[in-house]
Amino acid sequence: MSRDEQLKERWNTVVNKLSNQFADGDILDLDAIIYLIGVQELGQLDQRFKKDQKLDLMHIAICKLLAPYGYYELDFVDDDGWPHYKTLEPLPHLKAGEQSILMKEAIVSYFLETEFIG
Repeated sequence: MSRDEQLKERWNTVVNKLSNQFADGDILDLDAIIYLIGVQELGQLDQRFKKDQKLDLMHIAICKLLAPYGYYELDFVDDDGWPHYKTLEPLPHLKAGEQSILMKEAIVSYFLETEFIG
């Protein structure tokens, strides 16, 4: 199986499992999955979030997802439990499709590492 086919298969597994678990089977998009990862990383699962906090959660997720690629590193966790990352290397300029592939690869790696998928 090619790398692209394997990524597609694993991505579909992630989407299906998360959609069934969190969206009653409605298909979650990339942004929704990034948001869920942010909530998971924050660890405050029973909290309601304001709009600006939701954007912060997505930022946390993106930093966490791209840390293994050398773009971000956890700097500290504040008194409210929110992680803060520092930029190690600027993100490359990618086309929209390339950004999507990078994020899907990072999400699949995240869920492999957490053993959500096998």
